[in-house]
Amino acid sequence: MSDGFKIINLGLPKTGTTTLTRALRRARIRTVDWRIHRRQSADPELVGKHLGTVMYRDYFDHGDPLRRLGGFRGFNELSQAGLHYSIWPQTDWGLIDAIQRHHPDTRFLLNMRDPAATASSIMRWGNLGTLRLPNTNVPGLPKGYGSDESHLARWVLGHYMFCERVFAGADNFLAFDITDPDAPGKIGAFLGFELPWWGRANENKTAPAEPADPV
Repeated sequence: MSDGFKIINLGLPKTGTTTLTRALRRARIRTVDWRIHRRQSADPELVGKHLGTVMYRDYFDHGDPLRRLGGFRGFNELSQAGLHYSIWPQTDWGLIDAIQRHHPDTRFLLNMRDPAATASSIMRWGNLGTLRLPNTNVPGLPKGYGSDESHLARWVLGHYMFCERVFAGADNFLAFDITDPDAPGKIGAFLGFELPWWGRANENKTAPAEPADPV
């Protein structure tokens, strides 16, 4: 694998994605998280766009989901959950396979957290669990489901099972529990560089009406 391999996180919201983003950035890995900000790109066609939107556009138009994202090495919080639409690249085997074919050195991470705890956090994070997930068609969570924490926990577990089945036996995939004290060492060994920071970012101390843009 090359030193410039891409790093794709397949994690779901509220499973420690912001912590992972901060850890990668502290390791000087140029990482994009959820939305492309003005300070991250001079391309007016990318600024303000959600990461998943860009990935899907380039996947369907050109085959390579990372075609216009060559300036980034790390990719985190791929999904976008709106009130009337949702896109979830981390659940799409066709898109994941396209990344592997166009960027064969890519390494994939899956940050995991107890499904029940994740469901509880989702339900308390603005209107993600009360409106956005139950009212849109999400892979593995069709419209009309998800307003109950047990639904969300089953969906979270299903995603973990999907990723582990897709990457069974692969050496370019690492699943880890975000609460595991050995997680930073495991990630560092997998990626080939030390993580100088590991903590708890974006903690849900309050329940804002809308989640702030991850940075």
